Amino acid sequence: MEKEFTDISIPASLYKKIEEKIKGSEIESVSSYITKVLRESLSKEEAGQEELSKEDEEKVKERLRALGYID
Repeated sequence: MEKEFTDISIPASLYKKIEEKIKGSEIESVSSYITKVLRESLSKEEAGQEELSKEDEEKVKERLRALGYID
């Protein structure tokens, strides 16, 4: 199955930052990095799995305790 690709534009300064970030890593290109990050972001969004910070999680637990839903 042949993959289709399209071009996108990002600021040159951002491109350079990504190049520096991936130097010496297993990621082969800026394009591969951007694809990976976008897939991860969309996957989290689609699954509705935004992670709560420990602080936010504790606040939720406190509110549930106050409402009598948990001990």
